[in-house]
Amino acid sequence: MDKNELREQRNRMRVTGMRYLMATLFCIVFAAVYEYFSHQVYSDYMIFAFAFPMIGGALPFLLVALRGRNFPDDIAISLYNPGIASLTVGSIMHGVLDIYGTTNSLSNVYWIVGTFLTVAGIFEGIRHS
Repeated sequence: MDKNELREQRNRMRVTGMRYLMATLFCIVFAAVYEYFSHQVYSDYMIFAFAFPMIGGALPFLLVALRGRNFPDDIAISLYNPGIASLTVGSIMHGVLDIYGTTNSLSNVYWIVGTFLTVAGIFEGIRHS
């Protein structure tokens, strides 16, 4: 990998990490506003929805950008990113249902699909490193 390609990959990882950081901030603000108008009803799923894009997105991508080697390939990223998004949306949806006072068995699909895609992305990244 030449110097320009390495710089481009590092920049791409940094941009992805910053996007995840913005998603983290959005989840924090969204949860705060939603729960402000929910008449003092809270849900841990809503409160901690920010953890998926922060721990699963911002931290790993920014660390990879800082480390500067063993960048994941496009297939790994194409599996991993929707997995983190599914887990985040699933957490928010579960929180909405908790606050509303109901349950729905279809919300488990978010956890299953999100976990599968995230793990598949990690394994793909390890396989090609």
